Amino acid sequence: MDMEQVNALCEELVKAVTVMMDPSSTQRYRLEALKFCEEFKEKCPICVPCGLRLAEITQIAIVRHFGLQILEHVVKFRWNSMSRLEKVYLKNSVMELLVNGTLSILEEENHIKDVLSRIMVEMIKREWPQHWPDLLLELDTLSRQGETQRELVMFILLRLAEDVVTFQTLPTQRRRDIQQTLTQNMERIFSFLLSTLQENVNKYQQMKTDASREAEAKANCRVSTATLNTLAGYIDWVSLNHIVAENCKLLETLCLLLNEEELQLGAAECLLIAVSRKGKLEDRKPLMILFGDVAMHYILSAAQTADGGGLEEKHYLFLKRLCQVLCALGNLLCALLGLDANIQTPVNFGKYLESFLAFTTHPSQFLRSSTHMTWGALFRHEILSRDPSLLAIIPKYLRASMTNLVKMGFPSKTDSPSCEYSRFDFDSDEDFNAFFNASRAQQGEVLRWVCRLDTKTSFQMAAEWLKYQLSAPIDTGPVNSCSTAGAGEGGYCSIFSSSFVQWEAMTFFLESVINHMFRTIDKEEVPVSDGIELLQMVLNFEMKDPLILSCVLTNVSALFPFVTYKPELLPHVFSKLFSSVTFETVGENKAPRTRAVRNVRRHACSSINKMCRDYPDLVLPNFDMLYSHVKQLLSNELLLTQMEKSALMEALVLISNQFKNYERQKLFLEELMAPVVNIWLSEEMCRVLTDIDAFIAYVGADLKACDPAVEDPCGANRARITFCVHGILGVLRRTSWPSDLEEARAGGFLVGYTPSGNPIFRNPCTEQILRLLDNLLALVRTHNTLYTPEMLAKMAEPFTKVLDILESEKTAILGLPQPLLEVNEHPVYKSTLERMQRFFGILYENCYHILGKAGPSMQQDFYTVEDLATQLLGSAFVNLNNIPDFRLKSMLRVFVKPLVLFCPPEQYETLIAPILGPLFTYFHMRLSQKWHVINQRSVLCGEDEIAEDNPESQEMLEEQLVRMLTREVMDLITACCVSKKTAEHSAAPTVDGDDEEMMATEVTPSSVAELTDLGKCLMKHEDICTALLITAFSSLTWKDTLSCQRATTQLCWPLLKQVMSGTLLADAVTWLFTSVLKGLQMHGQHDGCMASLVHLAFQIYETLRPRYLEIRAVMEQIPEIHKESLDQFDCKLLNPSLQKTADKRRKDHFKRLIAGCIGKPLGEQFRKEVHIKNLPMLFKKPKPMLETEVLDNEGGGLATLFEP
Repeated sequence: MDMEQVNALCEELVKAVTVMMDPSSTQRYRLEALKFCEEFKEKCPICVPCGLRLAEITQIAIVRHFGLQILEHVVKFRWNSMSRLEKVYLKNSVMELLVNGTLSILEEENHIKDVLSRIMVEMIKREWPQHWPDLLLELDTLSRQGETQRELVMFILLRLAEDVVTFQTLPTQRRRDIQQTLTQNMERIFSFLLSTLQENVNKYQQMKTDASREAEAKANCRVSTATLNTLAGYIDWVSLNHIVAENCKLLETLCLLLNEEELQLGAAECLLIAVSRKGKLEDRKPLMILFGDVAMHYILSAAQTADGGGLEEKHYLFLKRLCQVLCALGNLLCALLGLDANIQTPVNFGKYLESFLAFTTHPSQFLRSSTHMTWGALFRHEILSRDPSLLAIIPKYLRASMTNLVKMGFPSKTDSPSCEYSRFDFDSDEDFNAFFNASRAQQGEVLRWVCRLDTKTSFQMAAEWLKYQLSAPIDTGPVNSCSTAGAGEGGYCSIFSSSFVQWEAMTFFLESVINHMFRTIDKEEVPVSDGIELLQMVLNFEMKDPLILSCVLTNVSALFPFVTYKPELLPHVFSKLFSSVTFETVGENKAPRTRAVRNVRRHACSSINKMCRDYPDLVLPNFDMLYSHVKQLLSNELLLTQMEKSALMEALVLISNQFKNYERQKLFLEELMAPVVNIWLSEEMCRVLTDIDAFIAYVGADLKACDPAVEDPCGANRARITFCVHGILGVLRRTSWPSDLEEARAGGFLVGYTPSGNPIFRNPCTEQILRLLDNLLALVRTHNTLYTPEMLAKMAEPFTKVLDILESEKTAILGLPQPLLEVNEHPVYKSTLERMQRFFGILYENCYHILGKAGPSMQQDFYTVEDLATQLLGSAFVNLNNIPDFRLKSMLRVFVKPLVLFCPPEQYETLIAPILGPLFTYFHMRLSQKWHVINQRSVLCGEDEIAEDNPESQEMLEEQLVRMLTREVMDLITACCVSKKTAEHSAAPTVDGDDEEMMATEVTPSSVAELTDLGKCLMKHEDICTALLITAFSSLTWKDTLSCQRATTQLCWPLLKQVMSGTLLADAVTWLFTSVLKGLQMHGQHDGCMASLVHLAFQIYETLRPRYLEIRAVMEQIPEIHKESLDQFDCKLLNPSLQKTADKRRKDHFKRLIAGCIGKPLGEQFRKEVHIKNLPMLFKKPKPMLETEVLDNEGGGLATLFEP
């Protein structure tokens, strides 16, 4: 070897590395240097001597690191082609580097240590144990050289465990060999780790107080930390026997280290992994030692010390780990207790609960939240829930909950000790808000279990808190700005105000307790008098602050069940609610209502509705009083919004269902609907709904922009349309016949039976609704026609955008964080344009909701309307080309799907087939075009293409809307065609990590899915059949994994199976099979999709290959396919007599054949493959001896088998 050549190359490489790492280098020079280095690694025959020269200790760190990277590259990519002597030379050189090639433990850079350990592990993965039996001995010897080497040995052992067990980055046989050898030597390895840990910890503890030996102490501390990290990599998967060996010596050591500041975090990590271990419960019993006096003492004292040290990041991180350890201990106890008689509730259980409660009362919202799940498990547990210690702590837990439910601790604020901790845990107030809401929901679940165990205490505390809030003065706090809605009257609460957060928390607490109380305790035990007293106090409480009033209404709803014990309170309740329905802040009736006020009014309407729905028998005697009150409110056109009017009408309809008399209810509905009918069927409205120009003028879309503060001239017109549509929907949605068949018959609702014996009912609202149907369809047709360019041109600026998607909907679709709080003081809609946008959006949705509800509500009366298919095709389905995706997806979900699912089979041919045929054909064409554009965009999109108006978010929005529409279409097809019983197999099974040969092909849902009667009916029509097949198989190549998964597992095979008995054209078969392979190319990177698609391709090939030779030609075009292997597969397939191979083996063979078209994740597409050769088998299975061989063995006959 020419040393001059090595020196010259090394000089060049040093220059190149310096250029690459120098921030001042230009991009061109950096790229040239990188190219030179990469080419050197790939092609140079003298990489090893150059790498060793660059890795010498005299070089600077970045050069040494590059030298070691060269050596790692050689091991990874050239090892198989190296001679034995070259391998030995490299291995010895690396061992020499480990001994003498690094600086001391405290000086050496971490990345140098890391790459050195990687080189060792790469060699181990290729040679151990078969060709390197003394490895562990060599590592042991190496570790005796000093702290530096000891730390490196820890890095090597950890990296080896990660690669072999955790990440499994090597072939199956090599992985098994290494893992089995590790397992065989685990006692020795664990003994080494534990002794290293104890030795270095002892030295560290002796030296840390001696200033003269500070460096030695730090070195021992560094080794101890590395050992703990390595233990963490092994504890998760080794046999539990090693963890609990020598009377749990390891666990004892870890508990002791919890009080050692520099090592406590690593020790807590190890403890957490040990206690959280999965596996047989029997094996986990020894872990209960952690409930013993000693362990519990160390855990608690460590928590107190860390918490007492003030808010420091490392202390706080340690507290989080310790909290997780306590949670895991609680879950372990829940799992083991009751397993057998030997495991009793620990003596220290009370002490454990007290320490766990300390985390629940900690200022950190994160720590509080971490404890909820475990509290839930403890309170639910069959044995522990009866334990006196747990029952005794319930009052304390409830007090803690009362504090924890108060939403305090926003990172941007300083009004609570929690705020400081939140700044560590959350990036923004929005993050905190989302986290807190999820945490509060979990807490509500726990409160329900607590209420079951101690209803009396829970109710008493809720009652006390409510009484306190009713008497406490309102504190709006300094945060709030004065309301602009009032005429200079004082400010109202904001959602940060002290009073509001207290009221909100109390309301949640009371609701959780009372809801569960009525479900769990006997009627005699209900604290009736206390409950009624509370309800009366709430009803008598006067409040003008909208946010607080909203909480008051929730309390009225929560306490409403007590009215069943004292019905005379009902008028008082309704009086309270009706006063809130018309709630205004002072002077607000002259200005647009604020969000907070609107929410109060909606809340009140919703509460009335809920009471009428849940307690109709209770409300029925007061029906006349309720009706007269609602009529009085409805008579004033400006008093209520259209939605509020509709909600009150719905409440009346809900009560009218209790009449249980068809004629009486029908007369009532006629009277109730009279205002709607009068407006809707008026001559003016008929003209407006049918003439599109008249409609644009009527709603004011042709007017120039006007000041939003000034009265909107056409607002009243829009309100009339909204009132009618809301009214029709409300009545249709709420009217029903009695659920009891005898009551329905007696009331005149039953009109006959279907051929299959199911009862046919008539709906009291049918007559009214059908009278209004023509105009409704006219409105839908007009609305759809508005999207044509010529109609949009007739709208005045800014109303050309009234049909666009709202900004709030955009942010929701894109998954952007919503603003933390809607500003409650501001009006709901800031401009006439926004009001108009909302009007069109709600109108469109509600029209389709009405058409969707018509089928289920009116049944045969709707489905037998004359020429219904023609009417619907001429209204709901006109001008689809111009209607945007976000509108179409709601049309499919709320109208088409229920229309189809509730249709009687007799109407399939006359109604459903004429609609779905053109619809499916249209959607396939539309979606194919859209996905083509999206795919082209991702292929062609260059870095320098810049457009205005934030094109990235616009493209993302368009793509997401196409994705959502695709899912709706696939959902509709699935609902139409596949029976519910088998449509649940949507997820592919996970692949067993221990056996790569499973190859994830064990997916058989589609083979059992059957077509519904509707599906079979649709498949008889050639146009619909073609549309269904093409859409299902095309969706496999669209860039949406959910649609692909659904189509693969539920649709494709049942649809194909239906047409296979007929004559399928060869071109069709080729296209279908190619679509599946293209799907694999697109979605192969996702395990679930890949498994399903491989299974589908296998089914198609195995079933259709005998009939269609063309399918073989498709297979031959797959990249890297082995023709001989394909011939072999075909031979077995086409000769049934030879086909003895197991189903799984055939699938695995097929998967290997099509591997060339299975897509890979982007990160793996250009990665250079590492090839690790298998070594001779370590553990060969003994060949079973034949019976004759046993008998003849060693010349012995039968007699020798029985010799003593």
